[in-house]
Amino acid sequence: MADSSAQTARRTRALLLIVLATLTGCAARVRQPPDAGRAEAASATINSATLAAPIRFLADDLFEGRGPGTRGDALARAYVATEMEEIGLQPGAADGSWEQPVELIGLTAEIPASWDFRRAGQRLRLERNDFVATAAVADERVRIENAEVVFVGYGIEAPEYQWDDFKGADVRGKVLLMLNDDPDWDPALFAGKRRLYYGRWTYKYESAARHGAVGAIIIHTPQSAAYPWQTVQTSWSGENSRLPQRAPSALQIQAWVTEPAAEHLAALAGRSLASLVSAARSRAFTPVPLDVRTSLTVRSAMRPYATANVIGVLPGTDPALRDQAVIYTAHHDHLGTKIDANGQPAIYNGALDNAAGVAQLLAIARAFVAAPPPRRSVIFLAVAAEEQGLLGSEYYVKHPTVPPARMVAAINFDGGNIWGATRDVAAVGYGKSTLDHWAAAAAAEQGRVLVDERFPERGTFYRSDQFNFARAGVPVLFVRAGIDYVGRPLDWGREQTDAWIAQHYHQPTDDFDPTWNFDGMVEDARLGFAVGYALAQSAETPTWTPGDEFEAVRTQAH
Repeated sequence: MADSSAQTARRTRALLLIVLATLTGCAARVRQPPDAGRAEAASATINSATLAAPIRFLADDLFEGRGPGTRGDALARAYVATEMEEIGLQPGAADGSWEQPVELIGLTAEIPASWDFRRAGQRLRLERNDFVATAAVADERVRIENAEVVFVGYGIEAPEYQWDDFKGADVRGKVLLMLNDDPDWDPALFAGKRRLYYGRWTYKYESAARHGAVGAIIIHTPQSAAYPWQTVQTSWSGENSRLPQRAPSALQIQAWVTEPAAEHLAALAGRSLASLVSAARSRAFTPVPLDVRTSLTVRSAMRPYATANVIGVLPGTDPALRDQAVIYTAHHDHLGTKIDANGQPAIYNGALDNAAGVAQLLAIARAFVAAPPPRRSVIFLAVAAEEQGLLGSEYYVKHPTVPPARMVAAINFDGGNIWGATRDVAAVGYGKSTLDHWAAAAAAEQGRVLVDERFPERGTFYRSDQFNFARAGVPVLFVRAGIDYVGRPLDWGREQTDAWIAQHYHQPTDDFDPTWNFDGMVEDARLGFAVGYALAQSAETPTWTPGDEFEAVRTQAH
């Protein structure tokens, strides 16, 4: 699987030269960087040992799952800051320290044992395994009282696609029943099978709040969510956190129900879920009052607390470029200690999600320090509370140490390839920006090909920290393992990914495994280093693809 040292040196040298030249027609103007041998050696410092050791350490029970605001969280932050200092980075927070404090409010909901729905003297009782319900606002007690349930299809308003599921209906004070996903059956609608932000559960709750609803219920299916019901139960149990609320909201309760539960709810209304879904698959859809009413009280223990983003900086050396920055991100948190599916307390160590991302960030930082100094500054940002809703990166983008207009690109690492070398590497959000060109060149020099993400219907682009940078207009790169594994059948990679999600994603079994094959993760981290290093050394700046959803934000920022 591995090359000889001579082959590695040749491929690394070619890789660095190619990506430094960029793919924008300026190759002839770019000269070989000084100390090319140091750059080659720097890339080679990213290896299985430099990745495995931090993962093993951060995923140890000692860290108690790195839940935000816990002892394990503080230990993880101290470890990352210590590593950054040892590597040779400078503290990057605004006050000259390693940490940017992030104030949060933790809510531990006491989920009721059942939830009743009523119509014309009939009652449907959903049991604990049928639903998940939490407070939508930071309050010790939230309640919906005798509120009508209205089916609003996908709950989407998208003028650019001539799509409006509300049609001006007044749903203030109502409970909205909503489909997960977005219209995906026609490439001319939205983006076909590719999930957009309109299909994310966060958008659904935001949409309900904008319309003054008091409750929002999303119908879970494994296909639309891209994970099983147990993942919803795990993710929404225990403590869930929010940034301090700046404005009041009518939305009191946000919930999920299983597909069978939704079928029973539709039957109570004298309808079928299939017919409701069918009606929603049209631009002509209008909200459907179900003549069903419900009440629910959710009590929560509130815990104001602080976590922090850990920030290290490698200052740029070029007077004209050093005020610009390439950003690397990886979230350092996970789920902490929760009650597992068997009702027992368990530590959710988050080895792959996301000790692996932190390990890659640190390894790339070490490579940068070993390489010739960058012209642009490079920021290494280990963000907090990603599992709580991308909160650490949201806070950083709203309180940046470098204005978004001067952020050249953000490169995110969330997870990693633990199954071996691949012939391909996937760009999540492929086609959205010219960063694809830089990544494609790096992949080609590794003997690989950059491809579109294999599961665009899962909406992965909107599910990790790069999304907050994109919303601020910053071009982003988020590469994931391909599925064409060397020496394996073509479907083997998909099978491994699907099995891992079904068995280990957000489960206590996401532990470090000494049998993992790091060959692919090494290649992906080296690719991330090569792209970021090229951006840091070049005066070229990546751009959004014309017409992309984030292009206007970038244009306004400049």
